[in-house]
Parts: sequence; structure tokens; C-alpha cells
Amino acid sequence: MNLELRRIIDQVSRDKGIDKELLIGAIKDAIRSAAKKKYGPRLEIEVSYKDETGEIEVFQFKEVVPAVTDPHREITLEEGREVDPECEMGDSLGFKMDAAAFGRIAAQSAKQVIMQRMKDAERDLVYDDYKDRKGEIINGIVQRLDPEGIIVNLGRTEALLPPSEQAPREMYHKGERIRAYVLEVKRQTRGPQIILSRTHPQFLVALFETEVPEISESIVQVLGCAREPGSRSKIAVTSRDSDVDPVGACVGLKGSRVQNIVQELRGEKIDIIPWNPDHAKFATNALSPAQVSRIILNKAGQSMEVIVPDDQLSLAIGKRGQNVRLASRLVGWKIDVKSESKYSKSLKEGYLSLLSIPGVGEITANLLHEAGYTSAREVAETNLEELIQSTGLTEKKAAGLIAAAQEMMRGQGQEEEAGTQAATESAAPKE
Repeated sequence: MNLELRRIIDQVSRDKGIDKELLIGAIKDAIRSAAKKKYGPRLEIEVSYKDETGEIEVFQFKEVVPAVTDPHREITLEEGREVDPECEMGDSLGFKMDAAAFGRIAAQSAKQVIMQRMKDAERDLVYDDYKDRKGEIINGIVQRLDPEGIIVNLGRTEALLPPSEQAPREMYHKGERIRAYVLEVKRQTRGPQIILSRTHPQFLVALFETEVPEISESIVQVLGCAREPGSRSKIAVTSRDSDVDPVGACVGLKGSRVQNIVQELRGEKIDIIPWNPDHAKFATNALSPAQVSRIILNKAGQSMEVIVPDDQLSLAIGKRGQNVRLASRLVGWKIDVKSESKYSKSLKEGYLSLLSIPGVGEITANLLHEAGYTSAREVAETNLEELIQSTGLTEKKAAGLIAAAQEMMRGQGQEEEAGTQAATESAAPKE
């Protein structure tokens, strides 16, 4: 029986991957719990396990006292000296107990404690195994479809793919294989909860790392990713080796590498963009395949006005604004796309508004325009120091320009207000 116990401990440790010491500790706790259930919670016992023989030894300890009030914990000096002739008052004597005497109920309790400890140990092992896999791609099999999401069998445990992390129009069935990104690993009382994602931008990056050796070898780097899952993505790449084309490495021979990823994402279109440290050039690349005529940067506001030929406007903006929206996310700047004709018209209107400022002629209007002021409103809203620095005008002249522009804007505001009031009065019913 003792050798059988040792064999069971060795087998469970090997099959479940649980440390033997944890199992032995669980057995000791279980026997201690069973003994106290049978003989009372005040019982003082010690349990030991001999690995060589698989034998469990249980000792009950009693204190030597003048008069016994608790026979489970105390013993008289006379009785104690029958066990140990040299014992003294206050000594603690150990008495070997028969572990088999705890009975069926105690044995069941022991089994429950062992099972609970095994579950706890297994949960800890699973958590330790997956907590460092956050950010990896993992393979599993769809086990069932729940209201909470898709339950994925990973072998030793289950994971959850919530509806919010599922790409639109992707459908899965029980028994189907699935690949997903480990988004989060939570430690919970009922076991670790592994949250998966197929919509996270890093899932796309991880797929490229798997598919493109140059990325896993850090020759090619992914420096940005923007996704609208199930529809379209943009990924920015650069190379640390001038002989390696980052876009070509990601596309692969005849498009084989990127096509494998497109298939995994069920047809999601992927634009591979060459990264550039210059924001204007990066934005031009990101708006591909549209052609860009010019870009006006506003570094303070991290925004840019992108001018494209009239026939490229719809291509630059994309269906429902998708192309410019993804490009904006990828670059990290606000992007406003305008056609050349609209931009020319706004330039003309802005130049005329500069000429409308009292005291401004063509020479001053040209000077303001070259300094970046495209309308009277911009002159009115600038400060004196900026205007002097950008145009080289004298302080008196610059102050006069700002005051004139502000007066002009106030006049226009009053005219607009009066026009609105007149329109309201004419629309009112006559009495």
C-alpha cells in the first residue's frame, strides 16, 4: 500500500506536471484535516512522509500536566513515564497513530483536500505558463460558442475570444482551428482567464513576425500599424540593412508572404508602407496609392493639409474616408485632404481677404502670403511678436496691421449678425 502511494504520487506529478513536494504537502494537510475532523480541532498532530518507502506516519502530541483536563492534548506524568521514563512536567510526548483509523468520512475529506490542492497547483502552473505569453499568437480549437464569446481549447486550459475582439463577418464553428493574439492573462479563483483577440493591431504585427524571417531577425522593423479589422490595414516598415527592401521582404516572392496573412485575416486588405522620419514624406507614403501634390504642416497642432490632384481626391480619402483615416492613425497626425482646385480657390479667397484689410496693398499682401498668412482672419488672430518675426515689418506697422484686421473681422461679424437677425424677422409670422 505504501509503495502504491509513492507510485501514485510519482505518476500524478509526472502526468500533471505538479511538483512532488506540493502533492506530499497536500497529503499531509489532508491527513491532518481528517484526523482533526475525527478527534476534534484541538488535536496536536504531526504528519511525515518517507519517500523511500511511501509510508505516512502520524504522531499525536500530548503535554505532560499535573491533572488532565483534555485527554486529546494532555497526559499525566505517571502515564508519560510509561512511554518515556525521562520525561518531565511540561514536556510534549509524541504517540504514533494509525492513519487507517480515521474512517471513511475522514478519508473522503482527505481526498477532497488533495483534489483541491491539485487543482490549485494546476491552476498556478497554467497561469505561470501563459502569463509570459501575452503578446504571442496562439493556436487552439473552437470548443463552444457562448454569449460571452468563443471558448477556445488550448490543450491544458481554455481561453476566451470575446465578441469585441472578433473581426466583423468572421464565423467559427465547433471543432474548427483558430489562431489569435494573447491579449491578457488574468489570475482568477476559478482558474486563469486567457483573453484572446483577432482585432488588435499587434495581432497583425505578430503575424508578420511569424511570416517574415527578416522581422523576427530584427533586420526589418515594424514601426506602426493601423487597422479596421476585417476591412483594411496599413503597416509601416523600415530596414536596418540598406540591401534589404522592407516592403519587398514583407510582400514576399509573388506576394506569397502577405497573401498568407490576408488569408488568415479572411481577406482583409493590407497596405505595406515604407516608414520615413519626415512626417510629410511618411504621410505621402501612407496615403498611397493616391498621388500627393503638396503638404502644408502645422507642427504645433500636429496636423497637415494634404493637396492632391482633383482626380486623386476620392482615392486619397478612400471609401467612407477609410484611407485617410488609417493614414492619419499610422502617422499620428491629423490629416485634411483637399483637391488642387479647392485649395487654389481657398488661396485666392484668402489672398483677396488680405487685400481687403484697410491699408494693405499688393506688396504687403504678398509679404503676408509668403510668410504663411492665408487670410485676414489669420492676421487678426496672430500675435505681434510672431508677425514681426515672420514678415520683418516694424513694430508700428505690424501692430497697425493686426488692429486693422481685427477691426475688419469685428465688422464682418456684426454684418453677419445683422443679416441673421433680418432673416429671422422676415421669417417671423406677421400679426
